[in-house]
Amino acid sequence: MLFDLPDHATLYAALLARDESYEGRAYVCVSSTGIFCRFTCPARKPKPENCTFHDSVGACIEAGFRACKRCHPLQPAASADPMIGALLAALDERPELRWSEEHITRMGFDLSTVRRSFKRQFGMTFLEMARQRRLREGFESLSDGSKVIAAQQEAGFESASAFRAAFARLVGCAPGDFVKDGVLMADWIGTPIGDMIAVSSLSHLHLLEFVGRKALSSELKRLLESAKGSIGIGTLPPTEQARKELGDFFAGRSARFEVPLGLHGSAFSREVWAALREIPAGETRSYADIARAIGRPSATRAVARANGANQIALLIPCHRVIGADGSLTGYGGGLWRKQRLLEIERQYGVGVSA
Repeated sequence: MLFDLPDHATLYAALLARDESYEGRAYVCVSSTGIFCRFTCPARKPKPENCTFHDSVGACIEAGFRACKRCHPLQPAASADPMIGALLAALDERPELRWSEEHITRMGFDLSTVRRSFKRQFGMTFLEMARQRRLREGFESLSDGSKVIAAQQEAGFESASAFRAAFARLVGCAPGDFVKDGVLMADWIGTPIGDMIAVSSLSHLHLLEFVGRKALSSELKRLLESAKGSIGIGTLPPTEQARKELGDFFAGRSARFEVPLGLHGSAFSREVWAALREIPAGETRSYADIARAIGRPSATRAVARANGANQIALLIPCHRVIGADGSLTGYGGGLWRKQRLLEIERQYGVGVSA
């Protein structure tokens, strides 16, 4: 996990020094290029605000980054295991192919051995790696305004049904659920800690979640119902404002978020979310602290439920809520992201509120 690694400043210094001691222990993901590298990569080093660090190749791929073609971060595993090397080379040759178990068998490899080896080396199976690579291409096409069929072809899916199913598993709804000109519009926002989906109306931001979060599916369905199915793909002013403010946040310029928010929840939930926005960047609170702050000291469990129901990540900073014993506790976006966000916010200090 990311929080077992040193802090961001230490890792960035090691990156600049091309410190070989981090070989195989840490990797850098670069948001400006969408690739991940070894610390010893000969390429020009990125700016610190564009860097996120992970302790495994699998974590980099799951965050939506591609392997660098200069330092080849997959190469050590490929060199150590000829089977892995052959499959990675085949994937590079045919990234658009809808890889299946049959393809692996035809290459003469045992399926269970391949599954165990890739899980051990990368934290994911070969088929999961291939699917992630294809889906990213499809998502980028959709966000650029391409039709679903063009995105399907760009992602290398031979059938529309296969693309729709894969899209729905990761995003939470099928691409066909989106219309051309919706009352609400969904767009992708890249961040140093993974891609996010934003949904906005002309005046408010209604959703901001990390791609792959389990709750994303139900949240999108609720928005589809409230908008009577009128959600399209594209950008609107609140999304652009959120994109800029997130860029400032990760660059260390500001932890203040002022984009208007469209909140979908009970009066109690909105009261909790308002209290969360009062927590200064660089500070944390417990569920009990929030309960006392809203004048409901016995409602700790209800506060925890409202915290978990927040569908505007980062801007409503539920990551600033930790256990009473100081533990990170759960976070829908992943504990490694929660730890990274708290590390980022230490630079802002007390008194700068989001």
